[in-house]
Amino acid sequence: MGIGRSLSVAVSCLVLGAFGAASCGSSSSSAAAQYYVSLGDSYAAGYQPNPQGGVGHTSTNGFAYQVVGLAGARGYHLTLANFGCAGATTTSLLDAVGCPPAALGPGGEQYPTMTQAAAAEQFLRQHRGHVALVTVSIGGNDVTHCAGDANPTTCVVAAIATAKANLTTLMPALRSAAGPDATIVGITYPDVLLGLWVGGSPSDQSLAKLSVTAFQSFINPALSSSYRSVGGRFADVTAASGAYVPLDQTTSLAPYGVVPVAVAKTCELTYYCEFHDIHPMTAGYTLIAQLVTADLPRR
Repeated sequence: MGIGRSLSVAVSCLVLGAFGAASCGSSSSSAAAQYYVSLGDSYAAGYQPNPQGGVGHTSTNGFAYQVVGLAGARGYHLTLANFGCAGATTTSLLDAVGCPPAALGPGGEQYPTMTQAAAAEQFLRQHRGHVALVTVSIGGNDVTHCAGDANPTTCVVAAIATAKANLTTLMPALRSAAGPDATIVGITYPDVLLGLWVGGSPSDQSLAKLSVTAFQSFINPALSSSYRSVGGRFADVTAASGAYVPLDQTTSLAPYGVVPVAVAKTCELTYYCEFHDIHPMTAGYTLIAQLVTADLPRR
């Protein structure tokens, strides 16, 4: 800001202040603290297994917590309100009251008498105009059971139809509560079932191949259209985590030997190859946080 501009602003502030018409803050007011509202499942809550692969806990390694730090470089000072609940589906998010305390993210918002969706919408309405970012990570638990179904493709198609119907209810309500200026980012998932490849059995490798088709043809198109329908953005974690690299492109990864590059990325970013756990390692959560932050308009 030039000297002339500074003097002009100062004079205007003095004149308006004398008549009680306005108050003038510092030039950093555009970077004032704003809220970031996170909804969803165990990814939103930041769940990770313990190092031995047993029952773990939610952690500030989760992407929502990392977004708060990364957003600072884009001019944001975010205060996180995390409603994420481990185990949530698109149906439970709309219908289930409350969330077990252990399933909430660290410092997560509690809503013992409300559904996750209703609690988040209430918060958004109460802070309308002061919400910079809303993220939604949901749908994974709607389809994970399909891996064990006799006809996994048919199962995924039916499950994602239900998920899309639920998102058709959820997303307009979130947009209405948050207002037109809040950035909404919908998040998909890494294709963890690619990790089945390292088991070596033909049936596991066949299912790994099918999982890529499921994301590319059914899951991600449905999620993307739901989020974009309300002016939201879509963080394609599946693509960013390398799931679409052709399976004939290989690399060497200890202790599994030569595997497809897409499989290696799954092993490096999630716990699936090691523990058959669907959750990201800290590096996997960082990737999601980077995708989300890149969708924030730079200030």
